[in-house]
Amino acid sequence: MAAPRAAFACDPDASRGRLVDEPPSKTRSPFRRDCDRVIHSTGFRRLKHKTQVFVYHEGDHYRTRLTHSLEVAQIARAIARQIGLDEDLTETLALAHDLGHPPFGHAGERALDACLQGHGGFDHNAQSLRVVTALEHRYPEFNGLNLTWETLEGIVKHNGPLTDRAGAPLGRYLAHGVPIGIVEFNRGYDLELWSHASLEAQVAGIADDIAYDAHDIDDGLRAGLFAVDDLAEMPLTAQMIAAIDLRYPGLDPARRGAELVRELISCLIGAAVSEAGRRLSSVRPVSAQAVREAGQEMIGFAPDVAEAEALIKRFLKRHMYRHPRVMRVMDDAQTVVFELFARYRDHPADLPAEWLPANAGQGETEADRLRRICNFIAGMTDRFALTEHQRLFDLTPELR
Repeated sequence: MAAPRAAFACDPDASRGRLVDEPPSKTRSPFRRDCDRVIHSTGFRRLKHKTQVFVYHEGDHYRTRLTHSLEVAQIARAIARQIGLDEDLTETLALAHDLGHPPFGHAGERALDACLQGHGGFDHNAQSLRVVTALEHRYPEFNGLNLTWETLEGIVKHNGPLTDRAGAPLGRYLAHGVPIGIVEFNRGYDLELWSHASLEAQVAGIADDIAYDAHDIDDGLRAGLFAVDDLAEMPLTAQMIAAIDLRYPGLDPARRGAELVRELISCLIGAAVSEAGRRLSSVRPVSAQAVREAGQEMIGFAPDVAEAEALIKRFLKRHMYRHPRVMRVMDDAQTVVFELFARYRDHPADLPAEWLPANAGQGETEADRLRRICNFIAGMTDRFALTEHQRLFDLTPELR
């Protein structure tokens, strides 16, 4: 049963609005409208053929960015429902959080970041912001999707504040600074980069972690990179495996793995809800803004669960992400992205006409030109990137 909307939830009727003012919908809240716009966007549809870990043609049953986003949304709504948050905003942020990912997963992201060194680099959160504020061209009155302030804030800050109150970078941005795309947008539309995000955004962030852990185990088992019994090296999954074997002796490997994944999702959702209740009871925020100014994350795991979840991530890094088979494919994928970028940089005529603006070469800076090429590549699906590479080069890796 859903909890009533809590005082610390985001209230759609109190939204800070949109960058371009629009009349309200007669049938949908502002956050429901945001969610529908994300679902109908070109960027969202392209997630169908963007790699999670395995390239699309390795099998029809592995996760893609699209199925990952749907699983994040399901988990996020389950948590939001129990805490009393706005489910529409939570779902919007879960579905939008990966819109900026390029083809070939983190391999594509690393390649584009290297291509843009000295020109702002590449960051998938900043690219998600570009997609929903500039790169989508579906509406006559504005570029992007003209989403609410709360949705834009959540896309940028679902993993925590980006700066302190003085503007100094924090966390993952400490070494290289806040991405230029976020900085430039924030100058004209302040997303309060120093504050924590709404609870809805924080829930989308932890749901992303839960989905990763669970479905990467599922995909790794399906691919034969490890077996269910290998997961018994970690206390949390060892307990679950023992309980499954006691309840279902002789269960076949596929069902045994699927049951483990279900148990893990339920366990981590319950742990997140329990810890959220503890933190919220301690801080007692009286509004969504009080959550932003609380100075700490309200959504997270208790220390023992956080350590158990970190062990799962380390297991997956060792047995899946660093597996020679996966590494070989991702190395080839990076080469595809590097070569496409260099080709478009050196031979601009190879770009589609719509990606050659009228001022190209006439007042456009080198940084702007390279960013334009990056935006084109980042929007590609795996399949289109390989097709483009085959069109432009004599030899294209098979990525198998």
